[in-house]
Amino acid sequence: MRALLFAPVLSLALAAAPLAAPPAFAAGGHVVINEAYVNGGSSGATYENKYVELYNPTGTAVSLDGWSLQYRAYSSTGAASATPLSGTIPAKGYYLIEGTANAANGVDWTATVTPDATSTTSWSGNSNGGTLILASTATALTPPSGSVISDEDQIVDLLGYTKSNTFEGHVEESAGSVTTAFARTDGVDTDDNAADFTAASSFAPTNSAGVTYGGTDPGDPGPTPTTPIHEIQGTGSTSPLVGQTVTTTGFVTAAYPTGGYRGYTIQEAGSGSDLDDSSDAVFVYSSATVGQVAIGDYVQVTGAVSEYQGLTELSVPSGGLSELAATGVTPPVAAKVAWPRTDAAREALESMLVAPQGDYTVTDTYSTNYYASIGLASGTTPLRTPTDAAAPGSAAAQAVADDNAARAVTLDDGASINFNSAANKSIPLPYLSLEDPVRVGAPVTFTRPVIVDYRNSLWTLEPTQQLTVANAADVQPATFANTRTAKPADVGGKVRIASFNVLNYFSTTGADAEALGATCTYYSDRDGNPITVNTCTDPGVRGAADAASLARQQAKIVAAINSLGVDVVSLEEIENSAIAGQPRDAALATLTAALNAAAGTTRWAYVPSPTTLPATEDVIRTAFIYDPATVKPVGESVIDTDSAFDNARYPLAQVFTPRKAAHRPFITIANHFKSKGSCPAEPDDPNADTGQGCWNALRVEQSTALAGFAASLAASARTDRVFLIGDFNAYTHEDPITALAAAGYTDQGGKTGKYSYSYGGESGSLDHILASAAAEKLVTGADIWNINAGEAIALEYSRYNYNATNFYDASPYRSSDHDPVVVGFALKVKPARTHTALTLSQNRVPSGTAVSATATVRGAATGTVVFRYDRRTISAALVGGVASVALPANLSVGRHSVRAFFTGTDAARPSVSATVWLTVTRAKGGVAG
Repeated sequence: MRALLFAPVLSLALAAAPLAAPPAFAAGGHVVINEAYVNGGSSGATYENKYVELYNPTGTAVSLDGWSLQYRAYSSTGAASATPLSGTIPAKGYYLIEGTANAANGVDWTATVTPDATSTTSWSGNSNGGTLILASTATALTPPSGSVISDEDQIVDLLGYTKSNTFEGHVEESAGSVTTAFARTDGVDTDDNAADFTAASSFAPTNSAGVTYGGTDPGDPGPTPTTPIHEIQGTGSTSPLVGQTVTTTGFVTAAYPTGGYRGYTIQEAGSGSDLDDSSDAVFVYSSATVGQVAIGDYVQVTGAVSEYQGLTELSVPSGGLSELAATGVTPPVAAKVAWPRTDAAREALESMLVAPQGDYTVTDTYSTNYYASIGLASGTTPLRTPTDAAAPGSAAAQAVADDNAARAVTLDDGASINFNSAANKSIPLPYLSLEDPVRVGAPVTFTRPVIVDYRNSLWTLEPTQQLTVANAADVQPATFANTRTAKPADVGGKVRIASFNVLNYFSTTGADAEALGATCTYYSDRDGNPITVNTCTDPGVRGAADAASLARQQAKIVAAINSLGVDVVSLEEIENSAIAGQPRDAALATLTAALNAAAGTTRWAYVPSPTTLPATEDVIRTAFIYDPATVKPVGESVIDTDSAFDNARYPLAQVFTPRKAAHRPFITIANHFKSKGSCPAEPDDPNADTGQGCWNALRVEQSTALAGFAASLAASARTDRVFLIGDFNAYTHEDPITALAAAGYTDQGGKTGKYSYSYGGESGSLDHILASAAAEKLVTGADIWNINAGEAIALEYSRYNYNATNFYDASPYRSSDHDPVVVGFALKVKPARTHTALTLSQNRVPSGTAVSATATVRGAATGTVVFRYDRRTISAALVGGVASVALPANLSVGRHSVRAFFTGTDAARPSVSATVWLTVTRAKGGVAG
């Protein structure tokens, strides 16, 4: 080989290691660096661990004892980092040095190919590169910068790549890649890195025993036995062939060259119609080959079997794919199956093409804004919050939880894109639109087959390619019914009341707070414009960042409230404007004015704050607005200052009476109990989460205090008609609501079969209107108007301009995260209609025979029934809806009319008389008297 260039420089630079005589290489060359994979473990990497492969082109084995592989950073001029080598590299053979891993991505080649040496030095594979040095010494060398020729002194071979300052001849300028290796072009060493190396996409490590990952001969792996896909999958949750390299064949049923999946699914020929306990499809993870396949191709692949977070995969490197002729081979068909209720049954469908059968319902839209994924439930209902359906800890609640697990599945978009990250907000979100909403509770219709997949610890149904807004007409696999309604259901009654959580409505914006001296941080849109407050120091405002955001928020709330069609609304999460040095009712007055402006009339008035206020309050409060044309406040509002509410919102009560009629008043009490979040620090604290969220014990205290407060108000207002309204932060069967039920209150929303809140893909009600026993008798109907909780959060004012698609409009939909509850009630108890039926013990009797008459009244249990016969009457008490009398035995011979009628009570109307005929005949052996 040629002499060392720049010898004068080298004589100074190698002072860190004295130069020795060159090793005695056999004729025909010397050991060289043959292959270097320097980017292992990174996202999308072919292999998990880096490696450097040496090759001995000579006809004699070479001992590497005392040698080293050394590495120096691309711009360094200091000593390299040395990894000692030992053992022998065979003639015409290889030697393998295992490197580090950047992360746990890629195939673990060390499971099948044993390295000859291991380095703990992290070789750079980024855009800067570095220098690899094969040295005949274990001492760290300090080569000079510039062009260095090996085969002199201790440097046997050297590779400078990307931007390295040290190289043979010229630097190999290719950038390190997760799917390429620096490999010798033809095994020849010309002492020029640029000429001798190329960035190869087909590569595999080989050790001194001649074992190559994926085969035994790196030049010619030879024919490999084919393993059917169902044997790769096996019958359990993990493939029995993990760590092995296999070759298999199948039809491409889905391909994801874009979106981040970097792979495709293949399925056995002829499969899909007959199912068993093993899947006939597998996911092929292969950045190198995904761009070479199309759906419908019949292919053969060779790759390593692995389990990636529960999904069986084949990792196929470049060169591991070949297309086959499909002559005489039957493509698979989509399996027609209902969603399996067990993981074992789902495993048997993993990666297979399916045509979902049966009913599906949307149960979660929260993640749609982030990952374009939609939570589904098999069946006709969304998943239910267990403690909304049954008592916490009960067998019934556990049965609901088990059913949720059995029915849940996620419809995805064939991509791993987070559309809410700054890098991806310019990509339009699929599935969502203002015209065709995706809502919790909506029926789902599958229009195309999907792939059963397992990602992020979730079973998913994937389209057969990445879904985008542009290709939705051809790719989107399902449609969703539009279940929106323009207004709540008709609840009847003369007075209608509602609860509405207004989602931190603050008329003091973040910009206003900053003008008052606060320091605020914000959630911003994709252009960097602040939209909502993240944090604000004193005053601690929440909600809109500025006037423009407030206008958007307010427009949606106004549209919703003005569509309720009610007379009284309790508001939760409205600003306590006193925090900003304004009158306490400033935000309430602002919202009321906006409501009236939109209505074009004085549709609303607000209940002023009472004179007596708590010493300290939260930044949010409860409030009332009402229709002054239909109801009027009686006296001043009252706040319950019980200490149970010190770290929540104090209840606000107001007595109302109908304006146009002299009727008894009714009491409404607005509530916003302590939330379920921010648990106490100590795990044994009674308010730690034990299955009902944090602070459950405190919410029970609040229920007890509320019941006492309501009783006191009822006594002073001389009315037993009481409604407890608002956000109780407790589901229907949790302890706080159970405590109020024990106090005599009945939940009205629970009668509707609807739910006011959606969390974690489960639906339940945190918002309630509870009626006292007397108020319950007046109730004519109830509804939960599902306009908020089930809508995608992309439609919320706070997400304005987060995505390339602008989902904002001024409609009521997603004006909050809670749904309003609406109840109608009459002003007085309406007597029930009654119907009386009359029967006789006998309809034809001989003279002198006693006969009993029985009246049965439908619609009343107690009261009085009057029986009439021969211009005489007999009265009898109605007991359990039945009254009976005995008719005289001395009735004259002939026909007698017997009548009965219910006289009525306050709760039941009188009935129309019922008539039967009694025939009295002459007695045998005598004359009728």
